[in-house]
Amino acid sequence: MKVVVGLGNPGSEYERTPHNMGFLVVECLAERLGCRLKMTSRFEARVGTALHGGEELILVQPQTFMNVSGRSVGAVLNYRKVSPADLMVVTDDADIPLGTLRLRKKGGTGGHRGLASIGQVLGTTDYERVRVGIGRGAGADDLVDHVLSAFGREDWTTAQKAIEMAADAVLCVVEKGMDIAMNRFNTRADDKPGRNDGTAGGAKQ
Repeated sequence: MKVVVGLGNPGSEYERTPHNMGFLVVECLAERLGCRLKMTSRFEARVGTALHGGEELILVQPQTFMNVSGRSVGAVLNYRKVSPADLMVVTDDADIPLGTLRLRKKGGTGGHRGLASIGQVLGTTDYERVRVGIGRGAGADDLVDHVLSAFGREDWTTAQKAIEMAADAVLCVVEKGMDIAMNRFNTRADDKPGRNDGTAGGAKQ
């Protein structure tokens, strides 16, 4: 069993904002896998279940708002008796360019409040994560404004490609493991878009 959590903020005003990349990736996965995300008050989250490659996937969108995402994640893991080793978190990352990915077996929070909340509740940051680059915005003075403002038309086109690629990466982790997925999907800022042939970025951690 693998729990895949996409981080974001609930509400229509946040739907196409950089901070909701995790939500968008989980929605993409739900559509591909033919499952419906349903609100579950027990977990304070929208949750869907699907099978892929013989493994049960639990897709989760916490509805607690970003800063307290750990409350929802902890509830799901406790109820389903899943350890952090079987958790994968998909989140935005302002420190890498829009359209690029960074997959990691574990790591710190990087100042991300959603990851900080999960770490506080679980007592560990030893869980897999897929970080989807959103950059810091061209000429943006305020990072908060950047992450909570809707994508412009051109950036949304790039974001959509990144969402599809991140969904591919999640399924690759499930099918082949994190090492192979890191080698295939981790990209550098100077990599050409779509260069996920197993050479881009290597398997750096």
